[in-house]
Amino acid sequence: MQNTIQAPLAADVPGQGRLVKPNTVVAGRVDWPYAVSFALYHALALLALVPWLFSWTGLTICLLGTYVFGTLGINLCYHRLLTHRSFTCPKWLEHTLAIVGVCCLQDTPARWVAVHRLHHQHSDEPKDPHSPLVTFFWGHVGWLLVPNHALSRLDLYERYAKDLLRERFYMNLERRLLWVWINLALWVVFYAAGFLAGWATTGEVAGGVQFGLSLLVWGVFVRTVLVWHITWSVNSVTHLWGYRNYDTDENSRNNVFVGLVSNGEGWHNNHHAQPRAAAHGHKWWEFDVTYRTIRLLELVGLARNVVHFKPAVTGRVVTTNQPVE
Repeated sequence: MQNTIQAPLAADVPGQGRLVKPNTVVAGRVDWPYAVSFALYHALALLALVPWLFSWTGLTICLLGTYVFGTLGINLCYHRLLTHRSFTCPKWLEHTLAIVGVCCLQDTPARWVAVHRLHHQHSDEPKDPHSPLVTFFWGHVGWLLVPNHALSRLDLYERYAKDLLRERFYMNLERRLLWVWINLALWVVFYAAGFLAGWATTGEVAGGVQFGLSLLVWGVFVRTVLVWHITWSVNSVTHLWGYRNYDTDENSRNNVFVGLVSNGEGWHNNHHAQPRAAAHGHKWWEFDVTYRTIRLLELVGLARNVVHFKPAVTGRVVTTNQPVE
């Protein structure tokens, strides 16, 4: 393994500099479904500031939800399993985890995978859909708020997600806004569970309403917004600030804060050096909860063909329409 490389400023990285938005972005237009969804969820998450809606159960469910939905659904399933094929597992488990990922409102599995594979092919280059070398805001969330012809579903899927869409399960998630209905069903489940529990414990309908809304606000809206910003920070923060273990040909960084709050995704320079490796933490202090979860699944026989980190192998490998090798 190479020694740790101190991270220079983005503008000082050889071959790097301030970028402009991809030329496929439609100037002056807003992608309203995304913009409205983000604004709505952030506004609903702010209801957590209302004292009447606070409960310790809601807060606990929110924090546990960042692991269940964010770590298992996005990190483990969308990213390491579906995008990079870092391991395999039974289809029933894969599909269950994919549904959990859908509940994070980060788009369908096929689109998420396709965009991320595109990012790896053109990382911090003009075609990168979310390089923060444009601006921090662009890399964090701005790229989601405007139409981009390069991310039109048909062309994107044809090149970067054909392997997923050969399966009827993933194709069905693209149809009839099924992913939207899944998230609306989640609202009902959280509120109904809280209402029934609150009614049973207080003996009053008002107690049920209060507890149901508390679980909905904290368990769905606050948790979703937290997971959004954790995921978005991997796109933005870890391409600007941190240290480098490997001399990769883009601007990826290992960021301690993001590495910890994201349960391992923030060791991003390591990931770009060996994209298929299930472990993103390569040094002893780079704790990777997502990888530990994969190892636990492997121990009980639910994860197979785990791609392990190889200390002698470094560098970045480009993908086209196949998982990043």
